[in-house]
Amino acid sequence: MAERRNIVHMDLDSFFVSVERLYDSRLMGKPILIGGSGDRGVVASCSYEARKFGVHSAMPMRTARQLCPEALQIRGDFAKYSQKSSEITDIVRESVPLFEKSSIDEFYVDYTGMDRFFGCYKMAQELRQKIIKESGLPISLGLSQNKTVSKVATGEAKPNNEKQVPYGEEKPFLAPLSVRKIPMIGKKTSHTLYNMGVKKIHTLQTMPAELLEAAFGKNGLMIWEKANGIDRSPITPYSEAKSISTENTFEQDTIDVGLLEATLTAMTEQLASKLRQQQKLTSTVSVKIRYSDFDTHTVQRRVFYTSADHVLLPLVKALFQQLYQRRLLIRLIGVRFSGLVHGHYQINLFEDTEEQISLYQALDRLNGKYGDKTVCRAIGMDVGSRKFNPFNGKEN
Repeated sequence: MAERRNIVHMDLDSFFVSVERLYDSRLMGKPILIGGSGDRGVVASCSYEARKFGVHSAMPMRTARQLCPEALQIRGDFAKYSQKSSEITDIVRESVPLFEKSSIDEFYVDYTGMDRFFGCYKMAQELRQKIIKESGLPISLGLSQNKTVSKVATGEAKPNNEKQVPYGEEKPFLAPLSVRKIPMIGKKTSHTLYNMGVKKIHTLQTMPAELLEAAFGKNGLMIWEKANGIDRSPITPYSEAKSISTENTFEQDTIDVGLLEATLTAMTEQLASKLRQQQKLTSTVSVKIRYSDFDTHTVQRRVFYTSADHVLLPLVKALFQQLYQRRLLIRLIGVRFSGLVHGHYQINLFEDTEEQISLYQALDRLNGKYGDKTVCRAIGMDVGSRKFNPFNGKEN
């Protein structure tokens, strides 16, 4: 008989807002919006006081201000959020046998096999209190036998609380909740389900799996399983050493700035697209140069967790300009993204507009379906016209 799993999901409450309040207590109890300052900006995070007015993350900032005019708007501080995320990651790492960092403010912990020794719920509660005490930030948790039910339980426990779903209680726990509570169900899928007359998870539980599969393909079967409290996905061990990189050695050593810039653009687009496809974000960007005399130099810079071309491209070009000072012929250039974490790009919405987010989603769909560089910046296409050798991406 397979061993019963004990999976904890932990989520920092309104993480960006909570960090800002840690540094400025005057923000306590007030409606807060964090994100881009322009009318086309997007809400990256908002306080519970603002949510009462219907505000939510990824909402256009202008809409949020209309719904909650008295809200205080803060641009946000990437460095502070990254630092606090690292601090909490260190606390979790020191305290548990196996964990996954699924985004800047979310963790899964696998306590399977520990119940006979200590009691998993008690250990999870103690870890939560340790995080609150050492970081000063509120955090909620859910415990069940799998990732999906634990994540939903965390959502029901919020704010700053905890909830356990005992073995065998998964279906009754999920049944009365909205279908939107299932992690993989977004606005489009929920709209389709509403049109089918399905609003509560209970209705999904009673439907034939084949019906959902016919309506949504392989995702339909996954929706049915999650609605019934079934999720076999494992914990992916967290490692900051992971990286992806790509290099190009030119057929002839070059000083052609246009070619160098085009190559860097193509490389960065390729790697950023790969990050988004794998639902990963990078926190460190490196650029490498090898001159014709084989002298090699590398420079890197920390960046707030991202997978966005419009954030990464200017940084890659700036690092190259910082590095390229000898004015010798170049033999090789490379780009590397490291410090990777699992997460969706939407957690970094400070500078984004609705159009940018939609654009990335469309680009990734096209390139995923028809191959890399089906759609890319014109300068990246220029690489081909200059007899560029295809480069190979690497993962470490």
